[in-house]
Amino acid sequence: MKTTVLGAGSWGTTLALVLLENGHKVNLWTYKLSQAEQMREERENPQFLPGIKLPSKLHITSDIDEACRKRDLIVAAVPAQFLRSVIERIAELDLRKTVICNVAKGIENTTLMTMSEVLLDVLKREKRENISVLSGPSHAEEVSRKIPTAIVSASYEKKVAKVVQKAFTRPYFRVYVNDDIRGVELGGAIKNVIAIGAGISDGAGFGDNTKAAIMTRGVYEITRLGVRMGAQPRTFAGLSGIGDLIVTCMSRHSRNRHVGEQIGKGRNLDDVLKGMVMVAEGVASTRSVRDLAQKHKVEMPIVDSVYAMLFEGKDPHLATEELMARDAKGE
Repeated sequence: MKTTVLGAGSWGTTLALVLLENGHKVNLWTYKLSQAEQMREERENPQFLPGIKLPSKLHITSDIDEACRKRDLIVAAVPAQFLRSVIERIAELDLRKTVICNVAKGIENTTLMTMSEVLLDVLKREKRENISVLSGPSHAEEVSRKIPTAIVSASYEKKVAKVVQKAFTRPYFRVYVNDDIRGVELGGAIKNVIAIGAGISDGAGFGDNTKAAIMTRGVYEITRLGVRMGAQPRTFAGLSGIGDLIVTCMSRHSRNRHVGEQIGKGRNLDDVLKGMVMVAEGVASTRSVRDLAQKHKVEMPIVDSVYAMLFEGKDPHLATEELMARDAKGE
């Protein structure tokens, strides 16, 4: 297949390497000319994926038209809040025979759209069934080193999800198929917000009991909103739900957990974000998920608490006390 990965961060670069290993022709696009030149010269992505060599047959470019013209598969690996502006740059291309797979995990702030909805909103001629997503517990730092990983491919059309499955499956990278694209997207986006809460718990000095409560009740919140928005409840018990939640709340590689941990230690959000190279999607998604919960009249107390701690300066200990003091109820 002729494939393109849009976004040369750690995940985009890793997925480009997976595709390359499977014998596909791969373009890797970055919006920065300087990054493209450095990666071509050094055959490495030192800023985002240090220590991983980039084979000479991986074509690296900053020309998005060149990268995306006449492709069988385009993988969108740019941060969720930038997806629209990037895809707008290729909206005039004929992509009717191109499968477009999004891997960003977020909800657009301004529209409250999922990423597949953003793609369809921008690409007026794109076939709905050609849109897919790839999500699940998958840190680039591990996949790039071929540590066994399982992930899920979802689409509006099952045969398209299988195309993505076949394109990416490797002995160390197992891809399952799911037909609930709404659930897969929501699970991937909302778990980042819960992971910030888990990180805040770590930073504030709470224990394993506290984090287990946040994660477990977080699954309930994710499922409540997801089902209200038309997703299947079983999706949130799978890789893009509980699986992704576990790794994001627990891993040292998790950017969202890291942000929460620093907030829990008393640092200012702006200062934390300034010190990060990569994007913690959950920060922006906290605003979107809170707005979605209000729109759909779904109670999400953990999300509300994370929002208050991130954007209103609420003390983590006070927020935890208030959560624990909520009216007693059945599980």
